[in-house]
Amino acid sequence: MAPSIRLSPAARSLFDEPLAIAVQGLGPRQQVTLRTSLRDETGQLFQASAHYQAGDDGELDLARCPALPGGSFSGLEPMGLLWALQPQKPFWRLVKRDVQSPFLLQLEVFEGHGERPGRLLAQAQHERAFLRDGMRRVPVREGRIRATLFLPPGEDTFPGIIDIHGLGGGLSEHRASLLANHGFATLALAYYQFEDLPQKPNKLHLEYFEEAVNYMLQHPQVKGPGVGLLGFSKGGEVSLAMAAFLKNIMAVASLNSPVAVTLIPLSYKDKTIPTLTFYEHKAKATNSKILDYSDVLDDPFQAPGNQSLIPLEKAEAQFLFVVGQDDCVIKSEYYATEACKLLQAQGKKNFQILSYPGTGHCIDPPFFPLYHTGGHPAFHKPAVLGGELRAYSKAQVHAWSQIQAFFKKYL
Repeated sequence: MAPSIRLSPAARSLFDEPLAIAVQGLGPRQQVTLRTSLRDETGQLFQASAHYQAGDDGELDLARCPALPGGSFSGLEPMGLLWALQPQKPFWRLVKRDVQSPFLLQLEVFEGHGERPGRLLAQAQHERAFLRDGMRRVPVREGRIRATLFLPPGEDTFPGIIDIHGLGGGLSEHRASLLANHGFATLALAYYQFEDLPQKPNKLHLEYFEEAVNYMLQHPQVKGPGVGLLGFSKGGEVSLAMAAFLKNIMAVASLNSPVAVTLIPLSYKDKTIPTLTFYEHKAKATNSKILDYSDVLDDPFQAPGNQSLIPLEKAEAQFLFVVGQDDCVIKSEYYATEACKLLQAQGKKNFQILSYPGTGHCIDPPFFPLYHTGGHPAFHKPAVLGGELRAYSKAQVHAWSQIQAFFKKYL
């Protein structure tokens, strides 16, 4: 019997779902190297490999067989060949622009554990999709809003969530589409550098985001009375400000975000919150000459930084702060901890913190590759973003399930 790869689900799975991988038809205790490859939409290659030994029966099930030292990872890691994918090009991030088409994953089994791959024994392909069957993707151009709404199948009403990404502009749909598969009406909202939105805003107006909240609440398939917000980095900062100033915000999950206004001032009606001061000269060079920017911002909990602090005590919403302890872009754990102390001092209990060791600035849904070093969102220079492969892979899976549970509870 020739070796073959057995996958479950066989042909297609959602990107945030586990994939069971096994090889059958090997020789007893045969040594093999497994390799996964994936090309992004620009053609850039991501790869991972691991060394394994088949059982006495010639079977190799990644859920039961640990990877041996020498590959991208070792130990019992059934999903290691997915979370360990790394770009061949330095500082490259896996991005999904067109969520209507899947990524194509290639799996190969090679003979032996040599430096160079041995003879090819088996191969398979698998689609990693962003929308399950029946999901609807609706481009939204209502008033000033530029967004995409993802709706689960059926005519029911669903809890509504607005997903706001970090600096970088444009419209990012990968997280909103994956979240909608779990039963949420999710709006991926652009706020600059997209279509006719401002290219380089000198101020962010909360009225624009208020329009998005009202759009969601008027939608026949969004279950009121309020909405949830999921924001990453600058998007988390905007989400926290929305909760402080706008009505009908029930729950905010903030991923590694400042709790003060940064880079672009924020205004609502006649109030403007100024930005924290940046001190670029405080960036530290690492051994690899790449800069660590974690100390360049004023402390918002000390004057003169505190006029930039978002008045979270005004919010009625529930807060979930998701923070990486190795975030090298902002001190997200410190920010979340200090902000919650202030809330506690006001007698509030509407917050929780999920803090993850070995996790850097970029917290994506499960199985996105670790983006440890890349362009700094503000300075556009190569920067340490933080994180460690195995710890981050665990944090992704845990945080993603906790975010869904949080929204199910409060929406």
